[in-house]
Amino acid sequence: MALPARKPSKPLVKKRPAAKRVPPAERERVEVLFSRFESLEDHPKTELHYSNPYTLVTAVALSAQATDVQVNKATGPLFQVADSAAKMLELGEEGLIPYIASIGLYRTKAKNVIAAARILVERHGGEVPLNRAALESLPGVGRKTASVVLNELDIEPAIAVDTHVFRVSHRLKLSAGKTPDAVEDDLMRIVPDRYKTRAHHWLILHGRYVCVARRPKCEICRIADLCPSRELFVGA
Repeated sequence: MALPARKPSKPLVKKRPAAKRVPPAERERVEVLFSRFESLEDHPKTELHYSNPYTLVTAVALSAQATDVQVNKATGPLFQVADSAAKMLELGEEGLIPYIASIGLYRTKAKNVIAAARILVERHGGEVPLNRAALESLPGVGRKTASVVLNELDIEPAIAVDTHVFRVSHRLKLSAGKTPDAVEDDLMRIVPDRYKTRAHHWLILHGRYVCVARRPKCEICRIADLCPSRELFVGA
């Protein structure tokens, strides 16, 4: 006797874990924390130098594994001769390298900058497309770079998670995420909407100048009373 035909099994759909409910007391702490940041610096901006969307996306892409100071020293002279995709493409990879040779991974970055310039000229009329999908399709532009650009230009509330944001978010108990993407998800969930376009800058600047990696400067920190990790460092 023939066996009945087996029904095709349904593909397993991996569900994302449900977001944890944020207790009212924690929401209040986060509200006070970011309002405190706002009182200290109402409209924080990137420390990278730029004059238009093209120089911004290029500077951010060059800043991977480099400091803003290093990038600004390189892009100062560079943007005087190539402040558009068309001019950068004309400069070419070999012409670009001397300007950025002081920055880490400069050869790979030079290839990406020129490849991105070519795409912008050929597909976008030389203009930077200000939407996430198009930005992330450019060589050398990943999610973090796109988030910084969209956030800086007030186009999309986005929180780019670099090493400073990752560290500060954990110390402030805003996230326990193991990866930058997980921390980003937590921050987008817990940060009040009106602060989201500025949260990235507040956290990165706080991590760069106050909540530094080796010994945070808790004695001058203006949000120390809201920090669950303060006791770990005070008097250490």
